[in-house]
Amino acid sequence: MPSAREESQNLARTAAAAADDRKGDRTVILDVGDVLAITDAFVITSGSNPRQVRAIADAVEEHVKILHDRGPLRSEGLRDLNWVLLDYGDVVVHIFTDEMRSFYEIERLYRDRPKIAWEPNAPGVDLSAEVLNVTS
Repeated sequence: MPSAREESQNLARTAAAAADDRKGDRTVILDVGDVLAITDAFVITSGSNPRQVRAIADAVEEHVKILHDRGPLRSEGLRDLNWVLLDYGDVVVHIFTDEMRSFYEIERLYRDRPKIAWEPNAPGVDLSAEVLNVTS
């Protein structure tokens, strides 16, 4: 059975892979657990326009629900779609438009935090139609 930390990292990797699947740009996972008592990891990604930000957010929610049986505890920014925040408690997903990401530079604020490695097709992060029960 995975530890709570491993569970958090697996959820973060699923969110990152889902963002990548919807062409999220410069997707990173930051380990912020040692400096923020409220969460273990940030997933940060961006889309070129609000429509893509919505598609990324929808994909993250769908994949995390299917693979981890969890929905966000709260979400912000789904109206204006410039910065969407999906808060899973132990993992917070930030989805920016390119312009907002450049403006807020959230990675710069946490530049001393280690990145958590992930790959779009890593073991345990299977986003295939068979796993997600998606029919064509």
